[in-house]
Amino acid sequence: MGISTSDVIPFSQARANLSDLAEQVKAGAEKIITKNGESYVALIDAQRLDYYHRLERERIHLLLINEAEQGLADVASGKVKDARATLQSLKRNRKA
Repeated sequence: MGISTSDVIPFSQARANLSDLAEQVKAGAEKIITKNGESYVALIDAQRLDYYHRLERERIHLLLINEAEQGLADVASGKVKDARATLQSLKRNRKA
């Protein structure tokens, strides 16, 4: 769903027509509210915002799973270092 020029509203106009804008958003539109000619905030349906947040959490979980898979592959291929020795080396390098 794209944003059209009619979906870009100056802040002063949004303040004066908030109830009407809210009805349009509830019906499926998304509005970009500008301040001093630049994008300021977006007005979207609360359910859609919840959906966007769920998508972001799912993306984070997938990234974590990918990182875990890469870590396990590194262990399986022997690309590992001893944690204690690495931490001690880092501490020594910080003091130097």
